Amino acid sequence: MGDYEVTRSATIAAAAEQIYPLIVDLHEWRRWSPWEDIDPDLNRDYSGADSGVGAKYAWSGNRKAGKGTMQIIDVTEPTRVAVQVAFEKPMKSTSTSVFTLAPRGAQTEVTWTMTGPHSLFSRVAAPLGIFDKMLGKDFEKGLASLKSAAEA
Repeated sequence: MGDYEVTRSATIAAAAEQIYPLIVDLHEWRRWSPWEDIDPDLNRDYSGADSGVGAKYAWSGNRKAGKGTMQIIDVTEPTRVAVQVAFEKPMKSTSTSVFTLAPRGAQTEVTWTMTGPHSLFSRVAAPLGIFDKMLGKDFEKGLASLKSAAEA
């Protein structure tokens, strides 16, 4: 078994140019990330560029939030943002999240895809559909929050 892939999409009633800044600036993730409410005392550290390639975000928190980093590794304004995610806790893992923004008239289809090498957990959970359901639920929540933020 190679890599896993989880993908979800949402249509947002806003131009890609309005949505893109909410993704390319890691400070803006507090407005829509599905993981923001996991730990109210989460420690955050921003470094590197303010936004775009080289922007980096490190977090550490309770058992559920864990510890890790995100770094923007590639962008195509205003249609694509790629983010490398590295967890240290609760288990070591790396993945890449890619956000693709596709204009659809006055709306934009935003697709969030995460890929990465299988861990022991995902090797067991993936064939049962558990991994996709767990992460997919988070992606759906995040895309709904992104929609609310962009349409406000």
